[in-house]
Amino acid sequence: MPHIVIDNDQPGIRGLMIQRPDTAAPLSQLAETLLRSPLSLTPGERELIAAYTSHLNSTPFCSGSHGAFAAAQIEGGQEIVDAVLADPDTAPITPRLRALLHIAASVCRSVQPLTAEVVAAARETGADDAQIHDTVLIAAAFCMYNRYVTCLNTGLPDDPGYFEMAAKQIVTQGYVAT
Repeated sequence: MPHIVIDNDQPGIRGLMIQRPDTAAPLSQLAETLLRSPLSLTPGERELIAAYTSHLNSTPFCSGSHGAFAAAQIEGGQEIVDAVLADPDTAPITPRLRALLHIAASVCRSVQPLTAEVVAAARETGADDAQIHDTVLIAAAFCMYNRYVTCLNTGLPDDPGYFEMAAKQIVTQGYVAT
């Protein structure tokens, strides 16, 4: 049961955003910018970083939703997402994406500079400054989103198809309602 009264029946961050449109607007715009605007990584890669960060932060709503959003946009779909969430070191992904997921994990662990080793490992796989920057920013933002959802104890969807339905909407319409 959520720690605050939520006057709608939507799970996770969706219920919080409906409850507080004043804070929803900038949070949605940030997600739109980080996950859908032209950046150095594909939208599917960015969603996978968000899902993995959320998984590491033990936030099932966010890992489930962004996992579905990633699956809808990457080759290999849900099978790849599941493999990454189980163990990115054995998942069938590019070495560059694996190294970027290691950066995301570093961001989740503690607030301190990335180690020279994790950055060097990413550079050795072809990651550039923009990709390293964007990975750190996505992971840091999702640490915030995860805390928002988890600390207020929001619920999970009852419908097992919720995340797939949400993925269709996000992929076609984005995070900012027009």
